[in-house]
Amino acid sequence: MVDHLKDLQEIAHDFHEVGGVSAETVHYIDARVRLQELRQRLPAVQDMPGQAIRQLRERFDLSQAMLAEYVNMSVVTISKWERGEKKPNGAALRVLNTLARKGPDAFA
Repeated sequence: MVDHLKDLQEIAHDFHEVGGVSAETVHYIDARVRLQELRQRLPAVQDMPGQAIRQLRERFDLSQAMLAEYVNMSVVTISKWERGEKKPNGAALRVLNTLARKGPDAFA
C-alpha cells in the first residue's frame, strides 16, 4: 500500500529543516500520521443488533442496569437497543464491541 501521508511527512520535515515549512505545519502532519496509525491498530467497530446485545449481556451475566453503567447510558436505552427500537452508535458501540472481545474485566 502506498502511504502518501508518510511521504508528505518526510517531505515536510525536510522542508522544515531549510525553513520552507513551518513547525506548525509539520506538527499538524505528524498528528495526522499518528491518527492514521491509531486507526490501523484499532479493531473495526461492528454493528450490534438487539439480539446480539442481549446475548452479550447474558454471556457475562449482566443485568440491563449493569450494562447501562458500562456504556454510560440509561436502562431505557439498553432496553430499546435489545428490542430493536434504537441502535447503539459512536462510543457506546465501541464499548459494546470491546466488552464482546475482552469481557467486563477490560473496564476494571
